[in-house]
Amino acid sequence: MIPNRKKALTATVTAMLAVIILTGCAAGNRGNGPAATPSETPDYTGIPEIPVASAPGYNAEENSKAVVDYSNARDGYVMVKFSESIKMQARVLITVPDGTQYIYRLVPGGDFEVLPLSGGDGEYTVEVFEEVEDQLYAHVLTITLDAALDNEFAPFLRPNQYVNYSRDSAVVRKAAELTEGIEDTMEKIEAVYNFVITNIAYDEELAAAVQSGYIPDVDAVLKSGRGICFDFAAIMTAMLRSQSIPTRMVLGYTGNAYHAWISVFSEEIGWVDNMIFFDGSHWKIMDPTFASGGHSSEIMDYIGDMANYNAMYQY
Repeated sequence: MIPNRKKALTATVTAMLAVIILTGCAAGNRGNGPAATPSETPDYTGIPEIPVASAPGYNAEENSKAVVDYSNARDGYVMVKFSESIKMQARVLITVPDGTQYIYRLVPGGDFEVLPLSGGDGEYTVEVFEEVEDQLYAHVLTITLDAALDNEFAPFLRPNQYVNYSRDSAVVRKAAELTEGIEDTMEKIEAVYNFVITNIAYDEELAAAVQSGYIPDVDAVLKSGRGICFDFAAIMTAMLRSQSIPTRMVLGYTGNAYHAWISVFSEEIGWVDNMIFFDGSHWKIMDPTFASGGHSSEIMDYIGDMANYNAMYQY
């Protein structure tokens, strides 16, 4: 157990607390397509209800520095806030039932962050830390909770810190426009997928300059028509979730490079784990970043080979 600051003892909480997203994305043959144009239509009847997170406080732990509100754990998320304004950084470490550890950043003195319980039912540990020296963190608050989700898809149907959107978001209106009149889930997925890989180009400059802690702004990506792998996965995840399609944004490795891609769920097929492109006999991996470079046989063979992907985290 990491002692608290009152005992004047601190400990380094591994390099994960300093680095959450490695820079750049996997190298590949990316396109330079035209910038996407957000829809000017103010609303669409095709937008389902967007779940709104809340922190009612009836199941919460807090002290003078931080608050962890798990009142809505059954809906697949917790709300965490670092209340104190400090000059250093703050982090949350969430250990999911299978032991995987997820690191999130908090803005000291900022608002609540929506953090998903993406490991399903079981025991979670939520730990809050504050930085006291460069990459040296002290324990602030810890809770342990047993989560029993009302819906196994709950974490993958709502906005969170990494996939942040609302009913007013441009990406949500665009998704409604793209899927208007379409009833079939797989056809909706195809419409969104084709839009993203056609209209969002890979941003080589951002990939070279991106810093640790980068979080996608999905509306900004839609407006600019450019992004890195994290952006491709986040914008497609936001669009599909806004249409009530369970979607997991996955972070892991392709080869030796850090990368992001998605998985989706349909009632007819179940979880389409990393795969979406159907050529009449085979599904191909759903990797919108690589697919944006074109449908060359080399690219499609690569993204269709599950052995090229090693998933580590899902959001």
